[in-house]
Amino acid sequence: MPPPLAHGIDAGTLEALPRGPGVYIFRGEGPLPLYIGKSVDIRARVLAHLRTEDEAEMLARSRHIDCIETAGEIGALLLEAQLIKQMHPLFNVRLRRWRQLCCIRLQAGEAGWQPDIVSGREAQIGHAPELYGLFGSVRAAQQRLRALADQHRLCQGLLGLENIGARGCFGLQLKTCLGACVGREPRGAHDERLRAALQDMQVHAWPFAGAVDLVEQSGDWVQRHRLQDWRYLGTWCSRTGQTHSHAPPGFDLDTYKIVVKPVMMGTVRVQAA
Repeated sequence: MPPPLAHGIDAGTLEALPRGPGVYIFRGEGPLPLYIGKSVDIRARVLAHLRTEDEAEMLARSRHIDCIETAGEIGALLLEAQLIKQMHPLFNVRLRRWRQLCCIRLQAGEAGWQPDIVSGREAQIGHAPELYGLFGSVRAAQQRLRALADQHRLCQGLLGLENIGARGCFGLQLKTCLGACVGREPRGAHDERLRAALQDMQVHAWPFAGAVDLVEQSGDWVQRHRLQDWRYLGTWCSRTGQTHSHAPPGFDLDTYKIVVKPVMMGTVRVQAA
């Protein structure tokens, strides 16, 4: 094991680091935190930082570490994402800003299914069905559609990515399109491949009638993380009897990524709010 890198954190602080889940904050001499992270074992993760060459500059400026324990991993992930957006730590490159998102929406037209790239606000993410992918720009969504067209031999004209001429789309000439644009392939067969190609990118609609609590427990310590429409609203803590409220400006991709898998797979305890 490599020796620890140079840092200004006293031995007592390191010795007192907890072994459970939570968030840790590296602080220097200035008002902004240097780095915010999370782990299911705060002590082990912080000690690993001290031996990471790529973090030498951050460690050299570190003077103290604050810790906020949580009852479970979901609470640590939600708190980390929230604090990074609020506090703008100098050495965090992820999760720093609320992102304006767009997605692919499938709409039924007279001839068949038509993909449309729409903003997250317009699409009502969390409510509407037939939404696929979450992208940081229209260009990124278009690039993804083009890649799917090439992989599954879909018509880029029918996907709205190019014009269809009298002789069909450009892909038909290159033999990357099976001809749905000129009637060589049934439109239903084309659309079936389109829906199958998009399936792994589906954005799940909120599966509950209203707000719910995701419950995490460690011994007699309970935390209840309230969510509605994939938006994180706050956490109630049994140790303090208080609720830490959170008011996001809208759908947040980071929150969605944190909670969608445990919610949809049923690996977290869910109770009606």
